[in-house]
Amino acid sequence: MTSASFLPRDRLQALFDRLREQGYRCVGPRVRDGTVIYDDLTDAANLPVGIGARQAPGSYRLTHEGHSRCFAWANGPQALKPLLFAPRESLWRAVRHDDGRMRFEPTAQQSRQLAVVGVRACDLAALTLQDAHFAADIADAGYASRRGGLLLIGVDCTHPADTCFCASTGDGPGIGSGADIALSELESGFLVRPNSAAGALLCDALPLRDASDDELYTAAAELESARSKQHRRLPGRNLRDALFANLDHPRWNDVAGRCLSCGNCVAVCPTCFCSTEREEAAFDGSESTRVRLWDSCFSAEHSYLHGRLLRPDTRTRYRQWLTHKLGGWHDQYGRSGCVGCGRCITWCPVGIDISAEAAAICGETVEPGEARGTREGS
Repeated sequence: MTSASFLPRDRLQALFDRLREQGYRCVGPRVRDGTVIYDDLTDAANLPVGIGARQAPGSYRLTHEGHSRCFAWANGPQALKPLLFAPRESLWRAVRHDDGRMRFEPTAQQSRQLAVVGVRACDLAALTLQDAHFAADIADAGYASRRGGLLLIGVDCTHPADTCFCASTGDGPGIGSGADIALSELESGFLVRPNSAAGALLCDALPLRDASDDELYTAAAELESARSKQHRRLPGRNLRDALFANLDHPRWNDVAGRCLSCGNCVAVCPTCFCSTEREEAAFDGSESTRVRLWDSCFSAEHSYLHGRLLRPDTRTRYRQWLTHKLGGWHDQYGRSGCVGCGRCITWCPVGIDISAEAAAICGETVEPGEARGTREGS
């Protein structure tokens, strides 16, 4: 690990004070409804101190560990995606004016300064993919507006869940690029590493001291321990050819018999970007608004084209999701669409394990406990 400064735990509030002084609205992890979600933060005391999380296929439980750490859990159901790719967004309006003509008007975009505390490495990798889709070439106006005012404070993930496999995808658990400030949490405080001009400006206003060699060593050792604890993995970084060569594999029928087509996996996935659009017209015909909504390739309507469904059953829908995520994305973005966060495994009601399904379809032997992604009891 490179050199870093150190912020004592009892001075963490200074970070939130400086963010507020610099005009940022701050969001970060808070406990809500039995999970950790991103919500508004005004005080360091709002963080989930002493909280851990046990995750398994189809199972998520918070635990009270009694320590003083704020980030001793892997992730919750949210990532950065809802903060940038809005679940519901108005794209434009068609308005009837006094002369009887309809005119199209863009939806006003309001830039904002938003600081997100506690971002994980897997979600930073997902953000790079979201940027490639929404901010490259012809940028999505709403996304670009929200992205422009974003300040990211990442935290190394030293307590991976049973469902995590970011080490195998190369996306974690340590914070690399993408965050304005990278933190490593230790028992006594935080190693602080600015990675951008905005991050350096914020760090200059914090009560920091030089980190000791022992603190640097401890942080590096905890990251290495987090890597070694991850037992799940995909059977390769690029599965494009293997997946498309096995479109008739019997495993597709097997997983379709378990999948509910509920769409939980795509809702929690930090990279999925499927959407649908619809018109919402005023009753008096004076205007109509074009609205974009999150959608799922597991819904029947998503593949509706010219009077028929291109993917009429769960088998073809699950196959579309997996082959696109782990195969087709290489053609579009030069890498897999999976960052190893494991959310789709945890939040699947029947505990389907993407790493086990990919291994089975690509011909790799998996351990019996992983082969069917069985659900752990609550």
